[in-house]
Amino acid sequence: MVRQIFLRLPEMSRGVHLITSYIESQAGPLPNEGLINIFLQHTSAGLTLNENADPTVRTDFEYVMNKIVPESRTEYKHDMEGLDDMPAHVKSSLVGQSLTIPIANGRMAMGMWQGIYFCEFRNYGGPRNLVVTIYS
Repeated sequence: MVRQIFLRLPEMSRGVHLITSYIESQAGPLPNEGLINIFLQHTSAGLTLNENADPTVRTDFEYVMNKIVPESRTEYKHDMEGLDDMPAHVKSSLVGQSLTIPIANGRMAMGMWQGIYFCEFRNYGGPRNLVVTIYS
């Protein structure tokens, strides 16, 4: 059986945002076992699993991504929407736009220190759309 939910994240500031509890609250009851896939319908943001206990992980993640893919490079040709435009697309490709997580005992079977993060790579990305598909 497959169930699908379409969600709209509110506009979030640039950075890395923990959205695990939001996904859990919106997904409704999960099957005893199965898979959940979370897909982000955008090319300048991303989804990742990472350490969910210490908020400095989010700050450091943003710092590292900006070091790997800096803004304001004259080599970038695609800058129609600003200096953060092309770097946001590259960061999105590096991080990815989907996560598939096993479901066990009616819960997402993540490790103790894992959380779902939404990564906003644009200065003003606007609301973002997610497709959550639950397989049982």
